[in-house]
Parts: sequence; structure tokens; C-alpha cells
Amino acid sequence: MEPAAAPYNLGGASKGPVSVLVVDDEEPIRNALKRFLSQQNYQVSTAANGAEALEALSRQKVACVLLDVRLPDANGVDLVPKFLELEPHAAILMLTAVNDAASAALCMQRGAMDYLTKPVDLTDLLRAIQRAQRRRDTMIESQQINHWLKEEVAIRTAELRMERANLERISVATLEALVNALEAKDPYLRGHSARVADLAATVAAELGLDEEAVEVVRTAGRLHDIGKIGIREEILNKQGPLTNEEFEHVKNHTVTGSQILAPLGHPRHIIEIVRSHHERFDGKGYPDGLQGDQIPIGARIIGAVEIYDALTTSRPYQEKMVPELAIERLRDLVDTVIDPKVHRALQSVVARREALIFLDDARA
Repeated sequence: MEPAAAPYNLGGASKGPVSVLVVDDEEPIRNALKRFLSQQNYQVSTAANGAEALEALSRQKVACVLLDVRLPDANGVDLVPKFLELEPHAAILMLTAVNDAASAALCMQRGAMDYLTKPVDLTDLLRAIQRAQRRRDTMIESQQINHWLKEEVAIRTAELRMERANLERISVATLEALVNALEAKDPYLRGHSARVADLAATVAAELGLDEEAVEVVRTAGRLHDIGKIGIREEILNKQGPLTNEEFEHVKNHTVTGSQILAPLGHPRHIIEIVRSHHERFDGKGYPDGLQGDQIPIGARIIGAVEIYDALTTSRPYQEKMVPELAIERLRDLVDTVIDPKVHRALQSVVARREALIFLDDARA
């Protein structure tokens, strides 16, 4: 027989002889295999039955196991998964009589790498061990690469999320500055979007929306009128009633707003809210004629809050209402313009705010 190649070291980063466990109930076979493999520079231990083998695997790291299919206390078919549970990267080779080949094949289905029939040719055995070692080496390397890739993907995904969040914050801040600049031209609209955003977020929380959804409503509130950038200035600044043509032009601001936000990578929910905040609960709103629960909840909230803000803010054509009266006026719009549950939540939030104001005044 030609001199054997040096065994592969597959025990991780450590160097030294590869460990092999020989499991066979026939002592002459165990001793012969141990002697041969030791001559090939393997570190060999032996076990006469399944219990001894399991005990050995629980005590020491083993790279390769030579396992007899039939043992006095166990069947190799049952032992393979137990061995792999103790040593997931073990290269298991089955030793079998010719009439046990079917059992050996079943062992391979459960994780063994190869099987050899007795009497075992030592040259074939050595080659089989080296093949199994190479497969084990490849498997470990692949798992390490996959683990590294998963870590890299997780890190890069987190970085991308952070970059996207930063870009989104910058984008929101930029667009909000444009909205504020637009509102600053009209003393009656100044601060409208900020007020709507703040109150709408509080109403969303009152309705039980989760924290992320509340922040979506807040952001949509800040940007809901961004589409007014596309309204002609003479219409935007007009003090009297609008003509039908002018009103149709103004209505386009919901679609324009969603079109401005879409290419900037804003979450879909924000874009939908901006587009739908002038839909009505009865389906007679714009731009899509959505009805009831078809309208995003954030849009229903902002739609109601926007009307409330208009009623409680001084306008050239009306005196501002006190909050309680504005809530009563909104009650007339329930089931037509406003979602009933949104009105109830808004009423609760306004009552709570008024109570806090009263307490602050009393303390002063």
C-alpha cells in the first residue's frame, strides 16, 4: 500500500492529529482499525457499544466516527442523529455487513456521510475517511461563510436602514420647511401643519395605534399640505370664494403631495395619508371617492383634525370657535365627513387638553 497522505485537520483553528472514534462490538476489529489509523497519524479512541460511544462524544471533540450498524445495545440508524446532536460536524462513516446495506443507506439519510462493507479494505477505508473529512471541511467552511454573510447582511441592512432614516429625516425637515414657508405667506394658515400634526398624533394614540403608526400620522400631518406648492399663487392667496375651476385646481394638491413624496422614499402609509386626507366618510370626498374604512385611518384622523383647526383658528371669513363649540360643530359632520370613532377620540383629547389648561390657569 502507498504511503497515506497526512490526515486533514478539521477541528477548527487548532492544529494536531485528527480525532477518530471507532465504534464496533468486535474487539479484534476495533484494535485492528485503531492500530492502522494510529499509524496514519490519527488520534484514535474506541467504544464497544452505543452507550460507550455516546459517553466518549460527550467528553471529547471527535472529527470522524466509524460506526458499526449493528451494536449489542443500539442500532446505528438510531445512533446517528444522537451522535450529530452531540457533535454536529462529525463525519460519520457506517461499517456494515452486506445484508445491512439498506440500514446503512438509511443512516446516510439521517446524516452519515458514507458506508463501507465488512471486511473493510484498509486502503478504501483511508480514502473514505479523507473524503468524509473533505466534505466536513467544506460543510464547516460553508456554515462559517453563511454565518459571516448573515452577519454582514444584518450589519449592512442596519446601516441602510439608518441611512434611509437619516435621509427621510432630512427630507421631512426640508419639505416641512417648504410647508412652513408656504404657510408663512398667510397669517391665517401660519403653523397649521404643525398644529394638525401634533393633535392628529395625539388622536392616533387615543385610538390605540401603535407608536410607529402614531409617528406616521405625525409625519403625514406635517406634510399633508405639501401639494399646495403646486397651487397657483393668486388662488392660494385669494380672500373670497373660489370658482368651480379654482376649486378643482386646489383639489389637485392631495395628488400633487403624494407625487412629491413618492420618489423621495417616504413610507407608503405616509403617501397614502397625504393623498387621502380630503376623502369623506360617506365616499363623497376626493381624489378617489374612498368610503369608510377604505380611507386610511391616518387620513381620517388628519381630515377631522384639519377641520377642527380651521374652526378654532381665526380666519378672514369667521371668528375662531372655542374648542367645545368646534367639537359640537364637528358632531354635525359625523357619518358624512368624519369617522364617528375619530370624532370620539378627538373629543376626548380636546376635553383633556382643556382640563389641563384650566388647571394651569388655576395654579397661576
